[in-house]
Amino acid sequence: MRSADEAGGIGVYARNIVEELLKLDHENEYVLFYKTKKHLGSYNKFANCRELFLPGKNKAVWDQWRIPRAARTEQIDLIFNPKFTVPLFTRCKTMMVVHGADWFIPPYDEVYTTLDNFYIKRVMPLYFRRADAISSVSDYSTDGFVQAFPWCKDKIKTIYFGPNRIFKRITDQQTLEAIRQKYNLPEKFILTVIRYDHGARNTRKNFKGMAEAFSLYKKMGGKEKFVVVGRDCDLYGKEHDLKAMGIEEDIIFTGLVPQEDLPAFYSLARLYLYTTIIEAFPIPTTEAMACGCPIVTSNGTGLEELTHGVSLAVDPLDSNAIAQAMNKVLADEALQEEMRTKGFERSKIFSWEKCAVQTLEIFERLVKGS
Repeated sequence: MRSADEAGGIGVYARNIVEELLKLDHENEYVLFYKTKKHLGSYNKFANCRELFLPGKNKAVWDQWRIPRAARTEQIDLIFNPKFTVPLFTRCKTMMVVHGADWFIPPYDEVYTTLDNFYIKRVMPLYFRRADAISSVSDYSTDGFVQAFPWCKDKIKTIYFGPNRIFKRITDQQTLEAIRQKYNLPEKFILTVIRYDHGARNTRKNFKGMAEAFSLYKKMGGKEKFVVVGRDCDLYGKEHDLKAMGIEEDIIFTGLVPQEDLPAFYSLARLYLYTTIIEAFPIPTTEAMACGCPIVTSNGTGLEELTHGVSLAVDPLDSNAIAQAMNKVLADEALQEEMRTKGFERSKIFSWEKCAVQTLEIFERLVKGS
């Protein structure tokens, strides 16, 4: 098994699926390959796991040469990659996880560079043909790949994951107040959790649209501040003219927040705003549901799929529609409570335990050759 050294959603996926599989499966041995030494020992509490340092600077060389070679040495039966690739030349069974079909779904492919699109659209079909099984994180993603590669329909399956077990609504006032003081959070605020994506893909996060919508909402009489959480999120403030929008003093950028503190953020927030342009499986929306935070999000893509029947879903390119949805939720306490209750219930379908059970079923089928 390759353990992804990634930030963001893919890194969250890799860390959680590994731990859940090790907890669940006591019959098989897992060998984790790391490109860097810093991760060695991450799972040393599990007897069914060996962790090996496999140095490599070039990702393609590591994936296509170092991994299959190490798999032969370690007598591996199955190579599982939590991110988009499999070795093209190996005797092992292979399975990969795909986190989004953006490159193959117009107009979303336009957020990528010409070089990215040229490369992906030529190598991805090779990975799809070679992989013995493919796990997709949402039906939206699965459908996108099936449209691009109709012949992969029988080997790709949607397997949802979910928030870490720590994401539950916090009602203890002392805990909430401690987090409020630690991050200097206002009494009333709207929350979003988005890291800053460097490069062309940054536009899909739609911070500008959310900021414009927040500005319109403030003009409607909204009293809340806007709290933005995520790695390098302050760069959004430097990239856009918040002063011209009249909201410079009303937006708080916290930067990256440790995961153990985030449940309190969702529990304190009056609304979770996440109107990004394209997402396959937006983990923060599942965290918000599990913590009972009402959600305004985008229609279409994986955003509406995950929050179906729970959120108010609007056109992410229509700032006025976003502002109106924010105002509708925040002006109606009965609606907030209804969304909170429905969110709790819907969040139950998303769990790492379920993800691990379904993933292990595929492992066993591949290894047994059925």
